[in-house]
This record gives sequence, C-alpha cells and structure tokens, in this order.
Amino acid sequence: MRFKTLPDWLKWLESLHPKSIELGLDRLRRVAARLPEIQALQAPQRRCRIVTIAGTNGKGSCVATLEALCLAANQSVGAYTSPHLLRYNERIRIDGEPVGDEQIIAAFQQIDQAREDISLTYFEFGTLAALLLFTQAGVDNLILEVGLGGRLDAVNLIDPDVAVVTSIDLDHQEWLGDNRESIGREKAGVFRSGRPAICVDLEPPASVANIANEQHAELLLAGREINWFHAAGGWTWHGLNSARQPTSFTDLPLPHLPLPSVVAAVQAFLLLGNKLTTSKLTRVLRNIQLPGRCQRVYYHGRNLILDVAHNPAAADYLAERLASFSSRRTIAVFAVMADKDYGSMISALSRVVDDWFVCGLPGIPRAAGSEELLAAVAALGQRGERWDTVEQALAAAVDSTQEGDQILVAGSFYTVAAVLALLESENRDTRGQADG
Repeated sequence: MRFKTLPDWLKWLESLHPKSIELGLDRLRRVAARLPEIQALQAPQRRCRIVTIAGTNGKGSCVATLEALCLAANQSVGAYTSPHLLRYNERIRIDGEPVGDEQIIAAFQQIDQAREDISLTYFEFGTLAALLLFTQAGVDNLILEVGLGGRLDAVNLIDPDVAVVTSIDLDHQEWLGDNRESIGREKAGVFRSGRPAICVDLEPPASVANIANEQHAELLLAGREINWFHAAGGWTWHGLNSARQPTSFTDLPLPHLPLPSVVAAVQAFLLLGNKLTTSKLTRVLRNIQLPGRCQRVYYHGRNLILDVAHNPAAADYLAERLASFSSRRTIAVFAVMADKDYGSMISALSRVVDDWFVCGLPGIPRAAGSEELLAAVAALGQRGERWDTVEQALAAAVDSTQEGDQILVAGSFYTVAAVLALLESENRDTRGQADG
C-alpha cells in the first residue's frame, strides 16, 4: 500500500497531476476500463439508478434533497459531492453517512494499481473512488454532483438515468466560457439520448434546449413541464410523474434549501419511477438541512448565518433570502477567492449588510487580499474593517454587535469551513471540560 493514512493519500493526490484541473474524459476512461465495478455501471441491465446534477449554484442542495427522498423511501443511496467543508469523507456518503477512512484508502489503492502510469487529477481520483465504493456497497441509487461544467467533468463518465441542471450563470469562465450560452452548453453536456433532462433555471440560454435536441434527450423545463408557486407561507409543486402525467403537491412547508434545487430533486425522484405523497414530501422538507447553506447557528449570544455563496448569482439569491429574516443589523464576515467577481458579490449583499468585516484566507493562494476587499466595500460607500483571518474577523464582529443582530459568514467554502472548524473546536473543548 502506498500510504496508510487518508491525509497522506490526499496530500499525494494534490501533486499527482501537473494541473489541478484538466477537463476531459480520455484518461479517466482508460483507467475506468480496468475497473470491472465501474464498467458494470455502464451495462444496459445495471441494477442501480443514476442521477447526475450540474449547475452553477444549487447542486449540493439538489443532491441532499434527492438523497433524503430516497432514504425516506427506504432505498439505499450513494451521494458524491464536492468540495467538502471539514473532512474529505463528506464527499462520499452512503445512506446519508460519510464513508470511513479505511474504505476510501482501499478504493484509492485499487485505483492506483489500475491506473499504472496514467496521471489523474485529485477530483478524477476521488470520482473513481466514489463510484467504486457505491458499486461495492450495492446501493440502489447513485447521485453524482458535477464538479465543474458538465460535458468534460469526471462525473460525466457515467450515463445517468436522469440529468439535472439547477442553474446557469457566470462562474469558472476560464474553463466554461464568458457567457451563459457557452456555460449552458457545457452543463447540458450531461444530457443523454432518450432520457429525462431537467432544467430549473427560469431563463435558460438557448444552448440548453439545443443540446437536448441534439442529444435527443427528453427536456423538462421550469415554467413549462415544471412549476412552483408560493402561497400563504408555503408552496405548491407541479410536475410530471413517471408516466409523464401532471401531478401536484400543495401546502408544502418552505425548505431551508433553495427552492429550485428542491423542485428539481422532487421531479428527478418521480422520474426514477418512485411514488410520493404530500405527507412524505412534507416530512422530508421539514427535516432537511445542509451545512453552509443558509445554516443558522447560535454563537456567543449572536445569530450566525453560514452560507457558501461564492459567485454573484449565489450572492444575489442569498441577499433575497436574508431580506426576509428579522434582524436589527446584519454584519458580514467575508472572504473570497481572487478569481471571483467579488465586487459584484459585495454589491449584491450590500442590500442587506450594514457593516463588513473582510478578511484573508492564509494558506489559500487563490484567496483575495483583505485590502482589495475593503476597497471594494468602500467603493460602495459602506463601512468595513480589515482582518487577517476569518477567526479574527468573527471575533471582532461578535464584539461589535449585540443581541438582535445577525452575523453573515459568506464568500467561499473556505470561509464557512473556518467557522465550522472553530465551532467544532470550541464544542470539543467544552465537552472536555465537562468530562473533566
């Protein structure tokens, strides 16, 4: 065995391939051809059902909702997502639980032997590991989240029974193109001939329908086959069942996750041949939560809202949600990657944020400097302070607020992860003191 611990494997994987991101499926297909378990996923009579989820924002929420629906139906399910917040194991879940280090190490070892001299990226290696673990566990359903784009992403190695595109907006332009038409074309690359393709973007670029037509996929669009409506503190879902007959669920509770993602997950669940009742859907919606997606935490007498929004479209959606929250003041702890349009993100959130505590992310080369972030805040005429780390910014934000204020933590998965790690550490220290 090359390494005995998961951290050692992951450190090695970070440097295995000369590029951290290299889109394309040729190398991956060559390795997968040497892994019989993965080849079985492409067999016409495979026993599991597969859903692939692409989109600029909302992918993780769609995965979590579909995963919860499968579990509520007493079906086993493997869910593959990225990135993780605290531990790599979060990326590979079986029946709602992260797999253990030993299982991942065994899968990594099997892939390492099969690849021989073929170089794989960190994400490609992890994708093959997830597929191996899911097939070895014999799960009924595989839910696969695209890492970047769709057409050339490692997840697109496997043909899905249902494909989903949650949203289409500008992000990762250096790989996907600088306009929504180009990005839509890449994301719609997960569509397959004769199989359902769901898109819940309310204004999809024409490229999505064009690719669906070229692929002869069965396209279901928001505002056409799929609709949802708010009503009296709840909402109504309209879509198609597996027989393609119109069906509805009414008086549903509003979920903690983005509604379009939830809508897409419900439609995908039905198209897999499942039945669903309003009462069962209601139970799922009331219980489902996902770390870092408008997650509310009470911390040192303050209400924290943790959200991984990391592009302008996500920031705009977050601002809309925050506008409905009751709060005296909203203070933002904000750190972001330098290659993001953080000026537009700050502008979107400025509608609901009163003061900014911007910070760097030491150890993350891609992170924007706090000086640049503070300048972007000042350019909008808003108040701000600059700190070196997320932990320092959060402490200062707590000190500067009072009961009834809320603190928003946003800008990146790394930003939210830093706060979650702090919370975990403090909780562990508190438990240790109590035990002592």
